[in-house]
Amino acid sequence: MSADSINLSNIDFWGAPWSEREAAFAVLRRERPIAFFDELELPFLPKGPGYFAITRHADILEISRSPELFCSGKGATSIPDMPTEMLDFYGSMINMDDPRHQRLRGIVSRRFTPKMIQAFMDDVEKITVDVIERVIDKGRADFVSEIAAPMPLIVICNLMGIPQSQHQLVFDKSNIILSGGDPDFLPPDTVNPIGVFLEAGASLAALLRDLAQHRVKHPSDDLTSALVNTELDGERLTDEEIASFFILLAVAGNETTRTAISHGMFALEQHPEQARRWRNDFEAMAPTAVEEIVRWATPVIFMRRTATRDTVLSGHQFHEGDKTILFYNSANRDDAVFEDPFEFDLRRAPNPHVGYGGPGPHFCLGAHLARREITVMFRELFKRIPDIRVAGEPAQLRSAFINGIKRLPVEFTPGGSRAT
Repeated sequence: MSADSINLSNIDFWGAPWSEREAAFAVLRRERPIAFFDELELPFLPKGPGYFAITRHADILEISRSPELFCSGKGATSIPDMPTEMLDFYGSMINMDDPRHQRLRGIVSRRFTPKMIQAFMDDVEKITVDVIERVIDKGRADFVSEIAAPMPLIVICNLMGIPQSQHQLVFDKSNIILSGGDPDFLPPDTVNPIGVFLEAGASLAALLRDLAQHRVKHPSDDLTSALVNTELDGERLTDEEIASFFILLAVAGNETTRTAISHGMFALEQHPEQARRWRNDFEAMAPTAVEEIVRWATPVIFMRRTATRDTVLSGHQFHEGDKTILFYNSANRDDAVFEDPFEFDLRRAPNPHVGYGGPGPHFCLGAHLARREITVMFRELFKRIPDIRVAGEPAQLRSAFINGIKRLPVEFTPGGSRAT
C-alpha cells in the first residue's frame, strides 16, 4: 500500500476490513502524517476546499489543546461546511467555541457531574442485569441489539426522564443520525437520506421540547428537570438548547458506549487469554481493561477543527480556514506513543488514548459514566453468562464517523450461571 493509493474521502474505504484501514493509517503516520484530501461531492452542498488528515497522536493533542488556533465552531462533527443552525442542532456544544461553548457546558456540567452520576450507579447495575436477564434463557442473541445497545440507551433515557414508551423511538432515531448513510439503518427504499436524517433529529427534539416544558411546571429528579431550572449568571438554557443537548447525549452517550462494549466483546473472543485473566481478577484489572477497550474500539473516528489564523504545526504551514480532521483511530495506534499498539493488552499502562477526544475544552463530558457502564456490563456478563462466545463475524457499520458494529452473534448456555 502506498500513500498515494489511500483516499479517506472514498466511502468504500470505510467499508473495508479494520485491518486494511489500520494498515492505511500506519502508512500515513509514517509517510504523510498531515495529508491533504479532496472532499467528497455531496448533492446538497457545494464541494468543499478539502481537508488535512491529522494522523499522529502528538499533533492531535497539540491541536486539541489549542482552541484559539483550531476552532470547533465551524463544525466539529462533519467535514463539509454545514449551516450554523444545523451545527448547533445536531452537535450542541461540540460544534461551539467559547464563550458560547463555555456558557452551555457550564450550565450542563453543574448538573452532569460525577456526584450526580453516582446517584444513577445503582440504576446502571439494575438496567444491566435486566438486559442480560431478557436473553439469558435463549442461549443465543445478537450482542449489539440485545445486550450492548439497550443498556446505555436506557441509562440515558432514565437520566433525562424519557418514559419507557419512547425508548424505541430514541434508539431508532439516534441510529439514523449516526448511520453514516448505512442502508441497514434507513427505511426501505429511502430515496433521500438527508430528509430521513433531518426527520430523525426533529423527532428527538420534539420529544425533549415537550418534556422540558412539562418539567418547568412538574419538576422531577431527572436531568431534564435540573437543566430547565438551573441558571448560570442569570441565564437558563432554552428549550431548543436542551433539545439539542439531548440529541448529543442520546447519540453520543448511546452509540459510543455500545460500540465500545461491542468491540470489547469481540476483542475478548479474539484474545481468550486476556479474557481469562480479567475474569480471574476482575476488579483489579477493570480500570486498565476499560481504558484498553476504549482505545481499541475508538468509537468516534474523527473530529474536525478549523484553523483560525495562519500557523505552523510539525513543520506544516496551515492557513486560516484550513480544515484539519483529527483521526483518533490513527492516534490510538501510534507506535510513537503505544508500545505494541496492535496488541490488545488489558493491563496496558500508561494508556494515553484519545478515545474520549483530546485534551482541552471539548474532552468528553460523559467519560465517567461511559467507564462505569463498560465496567458494569462486563462484570455482569462474566458473572451471569460466563461461557458467552462469539458465534460469527461482526457486521461493520459503513461509516467514516462511528467505528460501529451493527451485528455480532453470540451463543451461551441457556440460563447462564443459573444453569450450573
